[in-house]
Amino acid sequence: MRANFHLKTLTVAVATLSVISVANAAGLDRSGQDITAFLQDGTYAEAVYTYIDADVTGKDTSGNKIDDIAESYDFFRYGVKTDVNDTFSVGILYDEPFGAAADYSGDNNFVGAPTDAVNNIIASRLGDRGVTDVQGLRDLVEGAQGQISASESRLNQAREQVRQAQAAVSQNPALEPVLRPQINAGLAGIAAGETQLAAGQAQLNQLEQLEDFADGRLANTEGTKVEVRSESITGILGAKFGSNKEFQVYGGPVAQRVKADVRLRGSAYGPATGYTAHISPDTDYGYIAGISYSKPEIALKAALTYRSEIKHDAKAFEVFPIATAAGATAGLALPTTRYADIEINTPESVNLDFQTGINPTTLATAKVRWVPWSDFAIVPSLYNDVSKVSTQDDKGLALVSYDDDQWQVELGLAKRLTPALAVSGNIGWDSGAGNPVTSLGPIEGYYSAGLGAKYNVTENWAISAGGKYLWFGDAEGQIPSKTIVSDFESNDGFVLGVKVSYQAQ
Repeated sequence: MRANFHLKTLTVAVATLSVISVANAAGLDRSGQDITAFLQDGTYAEAVYTYIDADVTGKDTSGNKIDDIAESYDFFRYGVKTDVNDTFSVGILYDEPFGAAADYSGDNNFVGAPTDAVNNIIASRLGDRGVTDVQGLRDLVEGAQGQISASESRLNQAREQVRQAQAAVSQNPALEPVLRPQINAGLAGIAAGETQLAAGQAQLNQLEQLEDFADGRLANTEGTKVEVRSESITGILGAKFGSNKEFQVYGGPVAQRVKADVRLRGSAYGPATGYTAHISPDTDYGYIAGISYSKPEIALKAALTYRSEIKHDAKAFEVFPIATAAGATAGLALPTTRYADIEINTPESVNLDFQTGINPTTLATAKVRWVPWSDFAIVPSLYNDVSKVSTQDDKGLALVSYDDDQWQVELGLAKRLTPALAVSGNIGWDSGAGNPVTSLGPIEGYYSAGLGAKYNVTENWAISAGGKYLWFGDAEGQIPSKTIVSDFESNDGFVLGVKVSYQAQ
């Protein structure tokens, strides 16, 4: 016999729509770090699949069109919990809490050759000689090569004259008094010429190295790209208390793994164009803690959950073609590659989950989330060292940082239509993490609206599905120096979710 669809289980119909974050809507938030699986009654398990497709287009400061940079992505979330007895509960949750996926293409300042940046570097090195661009550098190299060739020719002629004079003296010693002054003068001239030639060759080598660097940068046809991935496993132990066991405290350890790849290309990044970083996977640990309250007779549940910051001490391999040139300008010895430690602290967060019955067939829900992205930064060491040269201070720049904290709010209603079927709808708002914001994720929050449904297939098994439409806030993209490099307007996206769940009480 099919079980009735009780009011207190209507929340399952809404949970499939609880993907209240989208990549870079605020910081790197993705999953919303939902824990509602642990708050279900009895033994409960779920598997959730989420697919997100965003359309993020704009223009660079030159007026060039920027095609969609937001790569579609998907992720899974799993959860299982059970009641050990009427006091203690245990659970394990898996999700992918933080991430980013942006890829620039087309004809704009985030793709290809950084002509302006290369010309600026040439001007800083050779401006006192009237050379301010690549063509001027090529002309200078060609002229220097001609001078070296002419000097070598003159030296060869001088060597031949000295050789002939020495041969004549060898054959006829009587010529010694006449030819010796000429031979000595010739040898002195050859020595001076060789010194001048060596100095000229050293200068030519430096010019040719700068030309090779410029040619390498100008031959670059790649686009800016970023990919950040994370995985998290949370173990939770809960203990109920109160006269009716209406309160519960819970907490446990969190294991989190992160990795990232960043590639900066195009003239928008100026001297930083060509920078590449690979942050190797790293696993570190934090914790979760919370308290909940329930009143089953009116389907009321409220939970306040805190997740700690997690400090990752990872390894980063950086490639920065301009590093040596920048270091030379400041009298520093900076390499073009570096493999070193990097500290990345994924932020703490607070989630509030609330639901209550309105009438015997209707449930109201609310979710609120806070994440202090203003405290977050990614600061690779080589990038930071080079930026100290351009900013002329001891602090330098972070590769990624945000100005504001993130707030998310979602309100929903669920309605039971039949004993086996319920539908839900919700609206949401995300504050974003500031505007202007990093060009690697140029969205200032969003508004959303969603619909979903849950169907009880059997007494214990159910399937839920839902979708959301998202209106992204307009944003200006900036590089770490706070220079505005792009403008993104009138963008949107959608989210689709499917959940399979099992519950036994």
